[in-house]
Amino acid sequence: MSYQLELRHFKYFIAVAEELHYRKAAERLFISQPGLSRQIKQMEEILNAQLFIRNKKNVSLTPAGVYLKGEVEFILNHLELTKKQLKLVNEGSSGELRIGFLGSAMQSIVPKLLVQLQAVNPNIKTSLDELSNHAQVNAVLKDKLDLGFVRLARVPKELYIKPVFEDTFSIVLPKGHDLDASSFKGMKQLKSESFILFSQDYSPLYFDKVMSICEDAGFTPKVSHRSVHAQTIFTLVENKLGIAIIPTSLQYGFDLNVKFIELKKIKQRAQLSVIWKKDNRNPVLKHGVNLLLNES
Repeated sequence: MSYQLELRHFKYFIAVAEELHYRKAAERLFISQPGLSRQIKQMEEILNAQLFIRNKKNVSLTPAGVYLKGEVEFILNHLELTKKQLKLVNEGSSGELRIGFLGSAMQSIVPKLLVQLQAVNPNIKTSLDELSNHAQVNAVLKDKLDLGFVRLARVPKELYIKPVFEDTFSIVLPKGHDLDASSFKGMKQLKSESFILFSQDYSPLYFDKVMSICEDAGFTPKVSHRSVHAQTIFTLVENKLGIAIIPTSLQYGFDLNVKFIELKKIKQRAQLSVIWKKDNRNPVLKHGVNLLLNES
């Protein structure tokens, strides 16, 4: 008997690929474990490829399974997007632009884009998701986001990356710290301080630039804490647990007992870039990109 590949096969495959456990995948799908095993076996026969290595203790993906997982994730994500966009279009909307961002992008770039989109095409819906650089890249690649605002020097070849904002860096100090803008002469004055940084995994480009700012001043910073949230970093500084260096625009919108000294004379700059997938088929994406890059 010949079988045809159906959408259910993909959904069953993804459940097993994510759980790497047939019983858990079956429970998630509300089907029996033997039934799930038969469906996966049928899928392997149709594709003429082994997708899983299964023994009494473990389930793992074969190289063919790893490849298929990435492709199926894209297919299922795109189907969900298509259904959502179709509903919006049917209701009179132009569609939805899904935007990922780092916290600092919310200070000016993202709100400005939303206002411009509303003025140019009020029928475009938008959704926002604050994510790390790495998470945004993955989401854009998997068709879960249309635009991402990141601090990265390079991205996978499947993506476009364009700078949209260049910022200075500023030091964050407790309100009562001896240094202020008038007495600050250079980073050397801070070499004995403990530093609180954004996690290297969260933003490797930022981390490297902060390290280079200190190294240019002749010292390697003592890093006492790391975080992925500006609010946490500022709170730690407020409580005199260290000092920080942040993109200058990130200081706005917080009301804490800290002060800022802008580093105007150093060469390092905090660059914010927008990313999007080259083969993204969302028709409203071009409106966002054109506004960001000032294209007609």
